[in-house]
Amino acid sequence: MREYSVPASFTIGEHDNVVSPVYSHERTDPNYVILQRLVDGAWTDVTCAEVAAQIRSAALGLIANGVRAGDRVAILSATRYEWVILDYAILSVGGVTVPIYETSSAEQVRWVLEDSGAVLVITETEGHAQMVSELRDDLPALRKTLHLESAGPTALDELADGAAGTDPAELDHRLAGLRSADPATLIYTSGTTGRPKGVELTHANLLSETLGATSCFPTLLRQNERLLVFLPLAHVLARGLSMTAFANKVTLGYTSDIKNLVPMLQVFKPTIVVSVPRVFEKVYNTAELNARDSGKGRIFELAAKTAIAYSEALETTPPNLLLKAAHAVFDRLVYGKLRAALGGDCRAAISGGAPLGKRLGHFYRGVGLSIYEGYGLTETSAAITVNRIGELKVGSVGKLVPGNSMRVADDGELLVKGGVVFDGYWRNEKATAEAIVDGWFHTGDLASVDADGFLSITGRKKEIIVTAGGKNVAPAVLEDALRAHPLISQAMAVGDNQPFIGVLITIDPEAFEVWKPHHGKPAGASVDDLREDPDLVAEIEMAVKDANQHVSHAESIRKFRVLPFDFTVQTGELTPTLKVKRNVVAEKFAGEIAAIYAK
Repeated sequence: MREYSVPASFTIGEHDNVVSPVYSHERTDPNYVILQRLVDGAWTDVTCAEVAAQIRSAALGLIANGVRAGDRVAILSATRYEWVILDYAILSVGGVTVPIYETSSAEQVRWVLEDSGAVLVITETEGHAQMVSELRDDLPALRKTLHLESAGPTALDELADGAAGTDPAELDHRLAGLRSADPATLIYTSGTTGRPKGVELTHANLLSETLGATSCFPTLLRQNERLLVFLPLAHVLARGLSMTAFANKVTLGYTSDIKNLVPMLQVFKPTIVVSVPRVFEKVYNTAELNARDSGKGRIFELAAKTAIAYSEALETTPPNLLLKAAHAVFDRLVYGKLRAALGGDCRAAISGGAPLGKRLGHFYRGVGLSIYEGYGLTETSAAITVNRIGELKVGSVGKLVPGNSMRVADDGELLVKGGVVFDGYWRNEKATAEAIVDGWFHTGDLASVDADGFLSITGRKKEIIVTAGGKNVAPAVLEDALRAHPLISQAMAVGDNQPFIGVLITIDPEAFEVWKPHHGKPAGASVDDLREDPDLVAEIEMAVKDANQHVSHAESIRKFRVLPFDFTVQTGELTPTLKVKRNVVAEKFAGEIAAIYAK
């Protein structure tokens, strides 16, 4: 096994911690606008001094509420301004932040609060508060619940009241006592199989991530750049990038209002966007659908092909004059509009959480928005590899973040170790021993590394489909190609121990509403009504045919089933970062899978 290592370009001292930028920014640049907060629909400036004052007040309030160093404090909330204030406040007092997705079920919330032993929880909505209230009898460690949205005093108000009677010197004492080896956060895995495991990350882990990311993106993550965070802060990718941006004085905004994201982007005008592939996919599919609907489908198709060809040419020889001319024409007609949809100032994007795919990577680079795809897990504090400016290979997940190592085992599994890699699961020695062997964390992902040190993920070890004929099939290639069709929202390949590969397809609800009138279908018809309609079936058959061109005959899709409704986080088929929970889908749609293989 060949090992790849990149030495750290930074050092982490014994007393270094991720919260120190809050107070150093306050001292050195108090009037700099570090955050913007949505107030009555308008983005309002918040300076370094104002942010630090709010965090200090919340931290003193936590001390007043008996939160000690090492205590776990949970945040059950969507991404919002207060989330960040509370996170830094918890860290300031030596506490451990336990994020919980706002979409979590009562059972998931109960498990996280019970297993972590959280002493205090901050909830966002009345529904969240009611859920926790009903669980209190099962949570002996939980002493108090605070609420972000409340008819009475909010969480920050209550903490400020407590701060008024607390000696500020106590916070100074807590800050002085922080160590880089101290635990900073306990993040529970999404739990697609079995109970979620608590991943304990230290200040040193998070610092390795923020300092490593800074060295990879020195011109994107710096003062006066702008980042709008809309992914869940409960996910390590959004949290890690947010911390990195804050440390480097990137001006940050926070929202969970995905439905109004496009108009919000046009007002906030970010210079960089961080997202998961499904969002980039959705932007592409919506643009294609709108073009088709307005009679400009052929123009968009040519523009997309030109963008991809232009990007591919950049990897070998410079684009020829004909390609350059076509690219310039489509830049005026199509590409400029796509960039404008992101606010007009966005120069680059960072993608993680799932594979992006070459098609989208080349398309976006071709339209002038390079997507720097990275790879990581909760256990690696977000990215452990990433593409970067000057070192971008579309289709790969980049090179190692400084301070880390990787190797590919004989069975193709990726093993990693280094500054960003956790030491073990919370109170779960068995899982830790299974995951970390001889100092190497076994990721569960199948990978390859090329001669230049670029990592490519070829699939999940547990997701490989083995057909009855013994053929090993990685489903990601097929699924990515299928999702390229504007009508298709999700695709999940099946076929374990079966004679051939099949696939479950869901239809994008927005695209479906546009498709119906163009094909003479009743306006009120649902996907369930039309899932065996000849026109819809023919459209999906075309998508399947295109997807099959990416694989060998033995790996190709022979049959498919259109499901009656789309997958969502709320109905349980998707994780909060929009990845398909394969085991949940397989169980819920066992009848549909059986129908694929019925004689």
